[in-house]
Amino acid sequence: MHLRKSRILIVDDEEDICDLLFRFLEKEGFTPMIAHSGEAALEMIRLGMPDLIISDVRMPGMDGFELLNRTREMNSHIPVIIITAWSGIDGAVQALKNGAYDYMAKPLNIRELVSKIRKALSVAVIATPSEEPPAMQSEPVARLQALMGPSEYVARIVSEVALVGPSDFSVIIQGETGTGKELIARAIHETSKRSKGPLVAIDCGAIPETLFESELFGHEKGAFTGANTTKPGKFETSKSGTLFLDEISNMPLNSQVKLLRAIQEKSFFRVGGTKAVDSNVRLIAATNVDLNTAAKKGSFSRDLFYRLSEFTITIPALRERKEDIRHIADNILRATNVELGKQIRCFSSIAMDLLLSGAWPGNVRQLRSAVRRAVLQAQDVIEPRHLIPEDVGSLEVDPGEEQQSDSFWEGLSLKEIVRINTGQVERRAISQALRKTGGNKAKAARLLNIDNSTIHTKIKQYGIKYDPE
Repeated sequence: MHLRKSRILIVDDEEDICDLLFRFLEKEGFTPMIAHSGEAALEMIRLGMPDLIISDVRMPGMDGFELLNRTREMNSHIPVIIITAWSGIDGAVQALKNGAYDYMAKPLNIRELVSKIRKALSVAVIATPSEEPPAMQSEPVARLQALMGPSEYVARIVSEVALVGPSDFSVIIQGETGTGKELIARAIHETSKRSKGPLVAIDCGAIPETLFESELFGHEKGAFTGANTTKPGKFETSKSGTLFLDEISNMPLNSQVKLLRAIQEKSFFRVGGTKAVDSNVRLIAATNVDLNTAAKKGSFSRDLFYRLSEFTITIPALRERKEDIRHIADNILRATNVELGKQIRCFSSIAMDLLLSGAWPGNVRQLRSAVRRAVLQAQDVIEPRHLIPEDVGSLEVDPGEEQQSDSFWEGLSLKEIVRINTGQVERRAISQALRKTGGNKAKAARLLNIDNSTIHTKIKQYGIKYDPE
């Protein structure tokens, strides 16, 4: 189709289906993306990200048919393949009548799906031979979503990057350490009119106060002891591009005043210089503190805050984005496999539950270290023993809490329980069912609406032991 990989948007509220399709489509040479709701999918379509959409029908809120209709209104050239567990001629007819390229029933024949995808993409190219797909304009935005994950939080951030990127607004990116602020700054730069210019970063927390002005504005030869040559600063080397001020809250107050003057006057003086140097840069600042609060307390220049905060992007902590943990961990696993020449297949369900239950104070940076260490140690599948307690959460349930909620699962099938919560709850539900039935696995299976072989597999998988009181 094009030199880049075709982007396939998978829309389904079932995480397992999304993960399965994501892995397979990636192996087939596509760039898969995920949206867990019709609303999130529409936002990605608005940004011109997908070349083709695979959508489930039955989803909370907007269903697949409504998404199909809205997609046709926004961009009639995007092929949509409808998939559903509810097979039948009526559904197929309705999907095709509404403008779907094709319709498939679950369980999916993956090879057949890939064949339909390739044909649909070929038809789309023939139908619009003179048009450049909107997605070509959004490569950095699509890459950002693919790296950060499928959550609604990321969809919002991607939308904000696409909105502010083409402007020349100054941007503040707020988020805890390790959340990916530099990643977002790069995406903003790459979607801007300055993308052909340099992106120059300066770590405001790593430069001694006495050297800060020289680092920012440069110095003339002989300006101070050791200044043997004229040296341009970051402001000068980022001309016609973007200057990224990382952890700007650590910038000394006197340097903040000089930075504000350079922004307002669009010129500055090198240290020891008498000739003004023109400034033509876009500023992006990153911080792990609330600059508005810091400005009110007087630890940050209020005027500089007002000048920089033309647009603000806030990145939630990783612990608030559980959907993204699985996605990012899988990405790191694949990349580390390539680096180490290994073939670690996946995380065990308990290992993934541990990752999902972690607090991750170091966010993606900490997650990357944990997964890389696990890949190094594992032979086939990453198990809990490959993860250290300092990184991950605990699946142990407080006995008092467990006693108070002994019947939380009654009236639900095991599948419904798992959909409501994680595998941690699945383990807990089986333990409680065994307690209720005095350890009788057959009765516990009937209570949970599963067969005997499944409960035996789950008991072994989770290492559940029942000791009669």
